Amino acid sequence: MADVLALVEARLLTGLGEPDARAAVTFLGTDRVEVLRFTDGDVVRYATLGMSAQPMADPTAALADPVKGPRAELLLSVRGGLADTDKVLRPLAVLAASPQVEGLIVAPGASLDVGEPLWPGAPFTSVLVAESGGLVEDLALDEPMDPVRFLPLLPMTPNEAAWKRVHGAAALQERWLNSGTDLRDPLRKSVSLD
Repeated sequence: MADVLALVEARLLTGLGEPDARAAVTFLGTDRVEVLRFTDGDVVRYATLGMSAQPMADPTAALADPVKGPRAELLLSVRGGLADTDKVLRPLAVLAASPQVEGLIVAPGASLDVGEPLWPGAPFTSVLVAESGGLVEDLALDEPMDPVRFLPLLPMTPNEAAWKRVHGAAALQERWLNSGTDLRDPLRKSVSLD
């Protein structure tokens, strides 16, 4: 089997170009997670690299399968120059390490909360995990490994996160769409939830 992370990095470079910065974070008892930054005009994209090294395992399973299981990396896109969004590197690394640390399976529709602003002054402490297949195509791996999915993260205000818990991810995404919400605005206000 080829080195999964080398294949993942190659897919990121194919989809997003050359990164203009990268940082690495290692948490006690976990593999190293890198966060790569890509600048595309006025949009800055952050991608994790390292989360997909191991498959995510069901926390109730007696033994984690070292080969089979969902694999993912996280993508966050924001408008550059409006806030100090580079400070999102550590929160993103925390989210990427959560499957190893907390036994979470990160999948579309899930909410992930870091318990603090994603960057200084951010009105968001959590994100909604969106469907993969848009910006960076899923990466097929040799059988029996599951493909690596590149999951976009959509920042949520605390009010949006609470509303999503009651009404569901699809309803929140529809609310954003109907309101013309710019989900890349790092300073945006909460969508109307009346």
